[in-house]
Amino acid sequence: MTTQSADSKKTALDAIAVQVNACTACDLHKNRTRGVPGAGPADSEILFIGEGPGFHEDQKGLPFVGQSGKLLEQLLAKIGMNRDQVFIANVVKCRPPENRDPMPDEIATCTSAYLFKQIEILSPKVIVTLGRFSMGLFFPNAKISAIHGKVKWENNRAYLPLYHPAAVLRNMGLMGDMEADFRKIPELIKEHAQRNKPPADDPGSKSGGATGGDENTPKEEPPQQLSLF
Repeated sequence: MTTQSADSKKTALDAIAVQVNACTACDLHKNRTRGVPGAGPADSEILFIGEGPGFHEDQKGLPFVGQSGKLLEQLLAKIGMNRDQVFIANVVKCRPPENRDPMPDEIATCTSAYLFKQIEILSPKVIVTLGRFSMGLFFPNAKISAIHGKVKWENNRAYLPLYHPAAVLRNMGLMGDMEADFRKIPELIKEHAQRNKPPADDPGSKSGGATGGDENTPKEEPPQQLSLF
């Protein structure tokens, strides 16, 4: 796959944002104030995926700007990062009425039209899922309480399922797990670099090396296979 420049990625992401705000593919558009395509640098190595916009996100057209967003920023700060370094998106791009759960058909429509295309454009090294709906896209039939913080590597990408910040705000007893899971994020970036580190040159493979020989050395004839007939 051809690597896109940051500028070409931004152009493609901006085009998706325009499409989101004009979208009428499901009933969620009927109650939206603004679509919430996602936000962050086009060359980000980390993609956070939440559930869907809430009241404040619907008003501003940006993801995670309410209390959940404040907690997300605090958690990022504890690992030496800020939200300007990561891309943040949601499973659905329009607010479900009265903050209800998104329906399966809404998730299917929105992810195929927008989220999966954003992932393809961004090509992040790490995808962090926040809550059970984004987790379900990559960990089908799993329970967040059982797999939070457990990393899956697939196609040279790390997937890290975490609790949604809103769940932590409702149950502060989850904060310790959330902080511990967040600390894995910078480690995954380092691990990705190690996994993609080019192999060191083999000195013996170079011409004239200790085991390389020279052009005057007689070549060993390959063994001949005996005929079976």
